[in-house]
Amino acid sequence: MTRVLRAAALTLLCGFALLLGTGVAAAHTRLLGSDPADGTSLDAGPSRVALEFNETMQAGFSTITVVGPDGTQFQTGGVTADGATVAVDVGPLGAAGRYEIGYRVISEDGHPVTGSVAFTLTADGPAAAAPAAPSSSSQAAAAPAPAAAPAAPAGDGGMPVWPWIVGAVVLVGGGVAAALRLGRS
Repeated sequence: MTRVLRAAALTLLCGFALLLGTGVAAAHTRLLGSDPADGTSLDAGPSRVALEFNETMQAGFSTITVVGPDGTQFQTGGVTADGATVAVDVGPLGAAGRYEIGYRVISEDGHPVTGSVAFTLTADGPAAAAPAAPSSSSQAAAAPAPAAAPAAPAGDGGMPVWPWIVGAVVLVGGGVAAALRLGRS
């Protein structure tokens, strides 16, 4: 009976050690800042928007949209990357109001991270006089930003699954070894 108790205690101890050894997955990228800054009020629209992250970004895996108050997209051309900063050119803006910069980037660990920041245009832009057509850019068609996409928290995506799989294999293996030893006695 004491062997059974020892085996059970050892199995529980190994399980707790595995749980204590796992850390929070903090490898996802975080938005550090934007140009224009989130919540800024501007008299004239920017010709370019830029987003700075805590990791090196790749242009080919990044999407940026600039959506006006009426849902029209104003980004032009493709996304560019320079180190931790991704940017896109912006055409002449339309009516005064809230403009949302939506983004989808891939962190260095391969997880997609989405979010948005916004600025307010206080005076009508040059495109307000004529109705603007949505951008035909391939970046715009790839992944338009939702109107109310929340900024992604640093730990978005949760803990990876592999530590749980390794822990389960170790626990099952330990249980089998304990059962085999007890069966021989």
